[in-house]
Amino acid sequence: IAPAPTENTNESVSNVPAGDSHASPSIRKLARELGVDLSKVTGTGQKGRVLDTDLKAYVKQIITSSATGSAIPKVPVIDFSKFGETELQPLSRINKLSGKHLSACWLNIPHVTQFDEVNIDQMEAFRQEQKAKGVKLTPLVFIMKAVIQALKQHPRLNSALDESGENLIIKKYFNLGIAMDTPNGLVVPVIRDVDQKSLSDLATELAETSAKARDGKLKPGDMQGAGFTISSLGGIGGTQFTPIVNAPEVAILGVSRSQTKPIWDGKNFVPTLMLPLALSYDHRVIDGAQGGRFMSNLNSILQDIREILL
Repeated sequence: IAPAPTENTNESVSNVPAGDSHASPSIRKLARELGVDLSKVTGTGQKGRVLDTDLKAYVKQIITSSATGSAIPKVPVIDFSKFGETELQPLSRINKLSGKHLSACWLNIPHVTQFDEVNIDQMEAFRQEQKAKGVKLTPLVFIMKAVIQALKQHPRLNSALDESGENLIIKKYFNLGIAMDTPNGLVVPVIRDVDQKSLSDLATELAETSAKARDGKLKPGDMQGAGFTISSLGGIGGTQFTPIVNAPEVAILGVSRSQTKPIWDGKNFVPTLMLPLALSYDHRVIDGAQGGRFMSNLNSILQDIREILL
């Protein structure tokens, strides 16, 4: 059964002037009645004449594309070898799977990204103190604990839309997906119950999980059940980036490399270690004000090490 035309479908085939394509008077009349620009219709008749079947096929294509929302043009196939030497390199299985998933996330989620910078002088001083005592803590574990505290105050960011798209499923558990770079591509294993673990516990678990990811030993269950994801490029570089929301989650935090910057304190410029953050979220669930409040709250927590330790 053909899908019923929607209001958008009617608009897409109406109020369009007819072109100068080669067509009979009856076809031109029908095109005017349907609001179709004949110059956009490919004719299969003699000398490119537009036939009745061509016109009907064009209208059917417009209706189908509008109803399914699949009118995205395909990337043209290009023979790159005509420009120079090339090499065909197969994508890894992880690349193929993550590529399809991320493409679907990008197309189906109305993304918004907000940027901020946070003063982490206190956090870094504490981290160096612990390092001197033989306790190695990466900045990521502090960020994880701070994110959980912020999520508790802003539960919409730890949610998912139900199948109807009309209700939110608020998650009462606090599992974080952590994007990890591996020789075979990007993977996002899940660290569970982050709110119940200490900084040292998280540091140990992160190291073990990272080793499993590099060695390709992660199981499907290890990458399921996250409520929110963190993608950190701090160890690689860059000042900012726009992470893609990992559906069915509704938000993701991107972390870039910290830099020492001159920050005005009201009297002088003071060298301050600043951490760039980027929050991407599903605009169907989270609006700009909610995203801004989450980032402001997260900023406050990261600036005061006591908020993380208590």
